[in-house]
Amino acid sequence: MNTSIPFAENRPLRIVIVGAGVAGCIVARTLAQCPGVEVTCLERVARDDHSEAGTGLNIGPNAIKLLRAHDPALADAVAAASLPWKSWRTSLTDGTELFTLPLSDVADNDGVRIRWSELYRVLRDGAGDAVRYGVTVSGIRREADGRCTLSYIDGAGGESLTLRDIDLLIGADGRYSDTRRALSGAPVMRQVGVAIFRLLVPDTAAGLIDDYEQWFNGPNRLLAFRVPPGHIYMAGTFPLNAGDDISDADKTAEALRRFYTPANAAPGAQCAWLVDTLCANVGAIHWARLQETEAGYRDGDAPLLYLGDAAHGMVPTLGQGATQAIEDGCVAAALISRRLAAGSRDVGAWLHAFDAARSERIRFVMDFSLEASDTLFAGSDPVAGSLKKVQPPFRAKLRRLYRDVAHDADHVGATSAAVPTSAAEAMR
Repeated sequence: MNTSIPFAENRPLRIVIVGAGVAGCIVARTLAQCPGVEVTCLERVARDDHSEAGTGLNIGPNAIKLLRAHDPALADAVAAASLPWKSWRTSLTDGTELFTLPLSDVADNDGVRIRWSELYRVLRDGAGDAVRYGVTVSGIRREADGRCTLSYIDGAGGESLTLRDIDLLIGADGRYSDTRRALSGAPVMRQVGVAIFRLLVPDTAAGLIDDYEQWFNGPNRLLAFRVPPGHIYMAGTFPLNAGDDISDADKTAEALRRFYTPANAAPGAQCAWLVDTLCANVGAIHWARLQETEAGYRDGDAPLLYLGDAAHGMVPTLGQGATQAIEDGCVAAALISRRLAAGSRDVGAWLHAFDAARSERIRFVMDFSLEASDTLFAGSDPVAGSLKKVQPPFRAKLRRLYRDVAHDADHVGATSAAVPTSAAEAMR
């Protein structure tokens, strides 16, 4: 199928993005400033409805490095809403330290710690009028020429609208992407046998919790770090039989205290505060299971591109979910805007180049994230597994993760002149 569009067509190139999440906003922001392009980004939530489902996250140095190369003003805005992530510390729940790894040993720059709601606010402000909010997508179909047609209901007036002759449809609508399911089928999803929970609370830790730390009691793990403004993000995991649901009994305060209290020692001060806080807020905890989905950016020769979790749901052990969505968004935005500036409207060639730049990278990141989860499984030795993470083979993979940000990285900076260069311009 030929997905190129002849120059003779006297209309803008029509790009539609479903989902104003991390990757979707980055792409919408860049492409909306490209001449000869009509960009529409559709988002189901209201303009100021920034979801707290994830509560907080750490974004890896690799994403910050690439975002700064692609869009310095947007990187500045993210930094202003976050705290730096400088180290990775691991201990047992009794307070025995296993290692502290400064990220400067394996990365060229810091990562960041930020609330999900703040990340969405910054990115959506940056995308500006390219995003339409409160939209319900009512239908997506492929036409005989390969292009897609999308119908949606406008939240403001309830009007039913249709976008036809879409030259490139980008699905950036999350791990359970309706776009990918409708056009390419649901990806294969694999449960890996670990329960995970998340909670965001006001910081009453009196300095006990700051940068990224994690604590093990057998394979049961807690992690926590401080995020602005004045909150603590905490998460925990414990093993499950692969495919099993999390039982109600495991979601109780009594179970949480049992999971993270050492059998033969008193808990350290940090874990004592974390466990007490978890038990006091058990009704507010968000529960899930660690899982990964079959990766896929493209669907044959169709003018379709999937980004972020819609393309590659991965286990969050190395904090690479939103991080890889940023990488996806920066590489896609840079590549497409550069091709447009060079006069290319060959969507098929764009998608082939993007896939070549990203597929090997994302496979490495997903495999490495799963490898780093070894201490979370039933029967694992958290001491031996943690100490392995400061040995040369693991550190070499961390350097590759944090420094080798994209195969297309040599060209990413070339698009910086096409985006605003001041923080004030960035938020217009």
